[in-house]
Amino acid sequence: MKTLLTIKILLLLFLLGVMNSCGTMMNLPAEGDKSTLGEMTPYTKQLKELPAPEEKIVIGVYKFKDQTGQYKMAENGSNWSTAIPQGTTSILLKALEDSKWFRPIERENIGNLLNERQIIRSTRKEYEVATDGKTIISDQLPPLLYAGILLEGGIVSYDSNVMTGGIGARYFGVGGGTQYRQDRVTVYLRVVSSMTGEILKTIYTSKNILSTTVNGSFFRYIDTDRILEAEMGFTQNEPVSLAVTQAIEKAVYTLILESVEDGTFRIEKVHEKELKDLLQKYHAEKEQNTNQLVGNKFSDKERTRASILVMANGDYIKGDYTDAKMNIGGKAGFKYFFNDHVNAEVSVGYEKLENTGIVKHNFMYTDLNLEYLLLPKFSFSPYAYAGLGSMYHGKNFFKYQFGGGLEYLLGNNLAFRLNAQYDMGFDDTWDDFVNGKRKDQAFHIGIGINYYFDQAKKLNKKK
Repeated sequence: MKTLLTIKILLLLFLLGVMNSCGTMMNLPAEGDKSTLGEMTPYTKQLKELPAPEEKIVIGVYKFKDQTGQYKMAENGSNWSTAIPQGTTSILLKALEDSKWFRPIERENIGNLLNERQIIRSTRKEYEVATDGKTIISDQLPPLLYAGILLEGGIVSYDSNVMTGGIGARYFGVGGGTQYRQDRVTVYLRVVSSMTGEILKTIYTSKNILSTTVNGSFFRYIDTDRILEAEMGFTQNEPVSLAVTQAIEKAVYTLILESVEDGTFRIEKVHEKELKDLLQKYHAEKEQNTNQLVGNKFSDKERTRASILVMANGDYIKGDYTDAKMNIGGKAGFKYFFNDHVNAEVSVGYEKLENTGIVKHNFMYTDLNLEYLLLPKFSFSPYAYAGLGSMYHGKNFFKYQFGGGLEYLLGNNLAFRLNAQYDMGFDDTWDDFVNGKRKDQAFHIGIGINYYFDQAKKLNKKK
């Protein structure tokens, strides 16, 4: 009895040690953090490293605010907290300051500034300075700077659950999984001339906000009245304030580059080569973004009109006999694409259909399929097809088939394929035995390559 108690105590201490190790591994907070400087985004450094302007530009921002009016999501009850930080004017002014291209002036709370200047004047009037019997009132203040351009705009949208997904598995009480969610914040920034009121430029940027969770669990009956259960997991949410900051900084960065390029802003001549390199990278990004889809995904692949397919298959008959055996076969084919999605395939192949110790036949077969490629502009794409075919073993056996799989484009020309196909016969004599109403069938699973022709020529033509 004492031995059992000792084992239980040791097991408890072991579990506590494992939990403590997991806590350290997953950075579970054990005590409060001290205050620190704010985090920097990738564009903070780029703004600070921009080449210097010929002359800093006086700029005013009256209000750059949340225009979405959206509240945070709440699973239970109401949540009246806003989804977007309300101090976005301060974030924009900090980005303008970091760029060292502007002299931001106070306009959001201009009333407070004017009141304070009035207080200064009133205070100075109360103190008279006498010189040679004359009274001098020192109440003059330097004039306020006026802005040559104004920045307007704001956070125009906050989209929740733009993309969600996850994966998990559980087997005999042991399992785990992961889930993710993407939100999206969108910023519009426009430049207005204070002299003419003309809108000189409009900039549009967006930023995805990622939330992920990982969890694992263990559930097992140790005895009829004893259960062992354990759980582990963590969640990470990208701060909305950092996402908004990055979108605003990206907008300011883009504003400077485009304004210099079209001559609205001027840069020091010694930095012209550096600016040329930055503009080259910027235009490359713009070119890439022409293929950008929701979720920060890019449809940047091109498949040509023709390809050659070679596959190795595992072939398995589903006929009238038992003990079917899977054998290795293969096929080769030619594909022609009528458009980006639809292609016709003609293929020839070899297969061995066998029931162990009963019957074994070798077949040569031909297939004609019509295939649909779901995502032709992406490296990874599912596909499905259906068609007619024939098998030859002493005579022709006609069939129809359907299947599908996944294709991954490794480079410009070569694609890797995983495939599954089901053959349905028009007769019941593939295994030389007729039994029942069901016709003979076969199942194939295979891997292979699909080589696309003239990919380089097509890319050069597009460029």
